[in-house]
Parts: sequence; structure tokens; C-alpha cells
Amino acid sequence: MNIKNLQLFIHLSDSLSFHQTAQAMHISPSALSRVIQRLEQELGQSLFRRDNRSVELTIAGKKLIPVATTIISNWLSLKIELNSDSSLLQGKLKIFCSVTASYSHLPSILTAFRHRYPQIEIQLLTGDSALAIDKVLNGEVDVAITAKPEHLSNKLTYIELDHIPMSVISPAISPPAIQQLLNDGPNWQALPFIVAESGPARSRANTWFKDKKITPPIYAQISGHEAIVSMVALGCGIGIAPDIVINNSPMSDKVQRFPAEFIAPLSLGLCCKQSRHQESVLKALLQLF
Repeated sequence: MNIKNLQLFIHLSDSLSFHQTAQAMHISPSALSRVIQRLEQELGQSLFRRDNRSVELTIAGKKLIPVATTIISNWLSLKIELNSDSSLLQGKLKIFCSVTASYSHLPSILTAFRHRYPQIEIQLLTGDSALAIDKVLNGEVDVAITAKPEHLSNKLTYIELDHIPMSVISPAISPPAIQQLLNDGPNWQALPFIVAESGPARSRANTWFKDKKITPPIYAQISGHEAIVSMVALGCGIGIAPDIVINNSPMSDKVQRFPAEFIAPLSLGLCCKQSRHQESVLKALLQLF
């Protein structure tokens, strides 16, 4: 049992997704599976129940979490103590991301960063991810977690963290007006759509409309993505949104996907200005990747 394996276990116990943890921790899903199997062999207990659709912690897995967290924390604390330069690094790091990214991808980054540099103050700003690039370029924030735009400024550094699939969704129980347009094959041209106001997600939606050769009515244009799922769930129309937003929405059980409809996934990554790479706090963050 080693620290890296325990870190992989902790991340997987939070994400409950072998694919997501493998992407975030830079390991192949098969290698991650072998790590978990070795931990299970060492403990003589299954840590996860898994099938083709879901991953769940077992009782043994839940009991291992606080033990693994303590071991990792003590180990990192020792490393910080032995590395005086890291523990003395001070300053502020201003981060911008969407609400969804703040609990899907940011925690693993901040956990590693704060263990190594405990005296750096973290200031988190959340909002529409379409605004992230401008906030970085304008110096409003030091770094952002954002979807990669089609045309990335050469003034920026972009470090990919994940690929985010997107889906077309409808209400699980549609009002009569919408259900009529869904019967006998969706009438895409007439269905009201709820889409992002701007940014890469809107570009993906526009590309899908173009490929379908349709110009549907736009019921609403949303700043950010979270409200798209809510409005679809309420029966306002058909939506196009990132899967990570759909999956984490409290309204996720009130919408359904069109599995046959493909929309190119988003690239999610860490973005900052190239000219600031040598600033001590930003340099410390980038060294984690």
C-alpha cells in the first residue's frame, strides 16, 4: 500500500467514475483498476461494487476513507515540514470557474496545492464559464478552469484536465405541446431550445444545428449551464448541455437524453497568462501538472 495508490482510491471514492479519476490523475482506466484490485487483495475486502453502469463504495471502502485520508495528510505534512521553501511560500491565488467545476474538478487540484503550500490564500470566484478567458486576460483572476475556446489566444497557457461529453436533453415528462413534437421522431425544426448564451457550449450547439440543417426557435439563452437543466426539467423546451452539469444537477432525474444525437465533447482545462509563468504562486500551481 503506497501513497499514490491511496490518493487514487480517495479520488475514485469521490468521483465514483473510473474514467473521470483516470483522466484527472493521469493514469489509464485499466491501470487504475489494477491499483484498486491490489488494494482489495491487501485488505482482503472489496472496496467498490461496480458494473457497466455504476460504481459504489462498499462498507469496507467507506471505512478505508478516513484511514487513507489521515495517512496521506500526515505524509504530505511531513514533506512540507522537510521542505522549508514550500511551507514559506505565501501569497494569494485567485481562481475562476463555474459552480459545477468548483465541485467536479477543483477539489483535487486544491487539495494537492494546499497540502504543499498551506500558507497561500485561495480566492474562488464562480460564474459563467464563457467569461473565464476574458477574466484571465484582463487580470481579474490568476487562473481559470474553463472549456477551451475554438480560438485560444497565444497569450494564454492551457493545460487540459478532462474531456466533457455533451448531450441533447428533453423533459422526462414533457408537456403536451412538446410531446406532440417529439412523437414519431423529434421535429427538431419546431422544438423550442434552451442553450448557453455564449462560449464553447454555444458553439457546439450551433454546429449541431448546422449539421441537422435546422434553425429551431430559441426559447432561452442562459448565462452558464446549470439553469439549462432546470428549465428543461420544468418543461420549457429541449436543451443542450455538458454531461457533467446534467449529472450533477439536482434536476437530473427529471430530464432524459437523446443517446443517438452526437455533439462534440468540450475540452476542460486550466488556463492562465503565459507572461505570468514565473510568478512564484502561479509557478507553484503549474508545477503540479
